[in-house]
Amino acid sequence: MKEKSQNITNKIWSCSAVILLLVIWQIISVVGVVESFMLPSPVQVAKAFVDELPILMEHSLVTLTEAFVGLAMGIALGFIVAVLMDNFQGLYRAFYPLIILSQTIPTVAIAPLLVLWFGYEMTPKIILIVITTFFPIAIGLLNGFKSVDKDEINLLKSMGATKIQIFTYIKFPASLSQFFAGLKISASYAVVGAVISEWLGGFKGLGVYMTRVKKAFAFDKMFAVIFLISIISLLLMKGVELLQKKCMKWENTKENKR
Repeated sequence: MKEKSQNITNKIWSCSAVILLLVIWQIISVVGVVESFMLPSPVQVAKAFVDELPILMEHSLVTLTEAFVGLAMGIALGFIVAVLMDNFQGLYRAFYPLIILSQTIPTVAIAPLLVLWFGYEMTPKIILIVITTFFPIAIGLLNGFKSVDKDEINLLKSMGATKIQIFTYIKFPASLSQFFAGLKISASYAVVGAVISEWLGGFKGLGVYMTRVKKAFAFDKMFAVIFLISIISLLLMKGVELLQKKCMKWENTKENKR
């Protein structure tokens, strides 16, 4: 009961902070501390959002398609990499440093090369999303696999369990918490990765729209699309939370007991 009350209190404080920020922003714009063409007010941004909503939805569909396809492939790749590295120490020692190294390369540096190699269609964008999303999944699952109690594994082995059975009944359930934590990060990375890749080439998508309005100095529309990207990312993360509650019902039971 106390935990639920704390969650409600936290949400109230978060909403209050956002409202206060918007009020300060509106005051700064109205007073003229910053020119309105450089920093449009929240009211102007909201108006631009409503006016451009049909076009934004059209571009959002393209970006979301890229994000979901890339995220699905990133999850599959992350799962395969984690399982292989967990079962083969040689692969772990050889590829773990390379996986870490792959995340030190800025996406804005990779994107132009992918566009050059694969053109302006959806392929380079999906590849970039896979590169940015598989890492949290792979590392989360791998840490989950390695956190399993060795005594539990030895007990199942003494009962004649196979590697697949050990994975199914012990390792995979134990790694779900870390998997969903990584999935939240990857879900937000997927949208951001899609937008970044669209900046450098494409015909449709929120990144392409952002590039066009930036060149036109329509900053009210720029802020509108930024808010839309943030909303989409938050909704995806909320969707992951709901999926986690659905897949990890034993965690909900523990919370209810508290």
